[in-house]
Amino acid sequence: MKEFIGCSVFWGIGATLIAYIIGLLLKKKFKLFIFNPLLVAITLCIALLAVTGIKYEDYNNGAQHISILLTPATVCLAIPLYEQLQLLRKNYIAILIGIASGVLTSGFTIFLMSLLFNLNHTQYVTLFPKSITTAIGIGLSQELDGYIAITVAAIMITGLFGNIAGDILCKILRIKNNVAQGIAVGTASHVMGTSKAMEMGAVQGAMSSLSVAVAGCMTVLSAILFENLI
Repeated sequence: MKEFIGCSVFWGIGATLIAYIIGLLLKKKFKLFIFNPLLVAITLCIALLAVTGIKYEDYNNGAQHISILLTPATVCLAIPLYEQLQLLRKNYIAILIGIASGVLTSGFTIFLMSLLFNLNHTQYVTLFPKSITTAIGIGLSQELDGYIAITVAAIMITGLFGNIAGDILCKILRIKNNVAQGIAVGTASHVMGTSKAMEMGAVQGAMSSLSVAVAGCMTVLSAILFENLI
């Protein structure tokens, strides 16, 4: 079976989609946050590779083509934002302050964590882009001479956590304003968090979409302030 699977370049796409569909079905049936479709898909794909002994490179030869959809999917986030344009104009000052606060908080927490765990400069700048979308994060990590592979992992873990717990944290922290919820989720957990924000509501999805782009730009600029702290 291993040889048969290995000979097909695109089997990884099918395996990934099936794993995600299983996650959707589990989420629909049990309605528990631990059955988050993304988490289930990741777990099933890892289990598949571990059980069959198939190399990650063979899986990724096909699965990587799914990432082609990332760019158009990100661009499509502009649609809910356009639909909430009037709300954006009305609250633009609060929105910009909220996003800036989130970016600075993210950078400061990475700085404190680096001091706590005695991380060196390279490790520090590797984790710095954890809360921005992958395309920007990879470029920033490369520019700062970080470990790109670890940066990607940090971005994925951050986004996955936001996707799983974004709405739960808003309830725990009693963040009831729709705009504030969207900004919090989007700024902290980029595109993956935005998919959860869209489930929370149209306003949350629009504000989260805006936060992904603005927070990415602000993080790149804030790197000038934070880069040489360690």
